This record gives sequence, structure tokens and C-alpha cells, in this order.
Amino acid sequence: MTKRQESPPVRLRRRLGHTHLSDVGEVRAALREFLRYRRRPEETDVAELLLSELVTNALIHTRNGAVVTVTSAPARLRVEVRDFVTGQESAPYVPNADDGTHGRGLLLVQSLADSWGVTMQALGKVVWFELNAGRS
Repeated sequence: MTKRQESPPVRLRRRLGHTHLSDVGEVRAALREFLRYRRRPEETDVAELLLSELVTNALIHTRNGAVVTVTSAPARLRVEVRDFVTGQESAPYVPNADDGTHGRGLLLVQSLADSWGVTMQALGKVVWFELNAGRS
């Protein structure tokens, strides 16, 4: 009996210009196409929503654009949005659900992702989330 080998992870990478909010729709479309045969539609929907929130935050709150990296492995999907701004807090503010009309993006990430976090870099930070395969 031979062990079934896991397929290696595949990646999607996109550089987004500074404050071009039209890039949000473009990166969502790229993610949807990238995941078309790799994930179930409901998983893709969640990934698109969370990606939109992170990219929008990066483009609104920074002046240097962002880089999106999506890694799809059989057991999980990881999405990273990197900005290039120094001197920001290591943990982004996650508001209460009734905290006005803005700032709910990270609440969505916290609620829908299987895991998420922030990794500080020498220049900027990476806000990431992961979705496990086969989630309901």
C-alpha cells in the first residue's frame, strides 16, 4: 500500500496600488478564479469576504499599497495582506459589534476565520487568516 501524497501548496500573489479601492474587486475576482477548482463555493465566498475586509483596511489606512498572498493547501487556505507602514500597533483594534457603521471588518475576520492574526515585519505588518478545508 502506498501513501497518497498530498499536493504541494499553490500560491496567488498580487501587488495592490496605494488607495486604489477598485483593486479590491480585482483581487476578489482573482481569488475566486484561483479557488474555483480548489475549494467549495461556500468556502470561496467566506474567503472573498474576509479578503475584501483586509484589503480595504490596508488600502484605506496606509499610503503604500499592499501585497496579497493566498496559499491553498489541501487542508487549509491562508490569506495574507501585507502593508508597508511602520510604527503601527501590533494588534489591530477589533471593535464591539455595535460600534457604529465602520470598523466591523476585523469582527467578521474574527468570527468567520478558523484562525487569524497579525505578524509584524521590519517594514509594516501582515494581517492574515486561515480557513480549514471542509469547513461547514
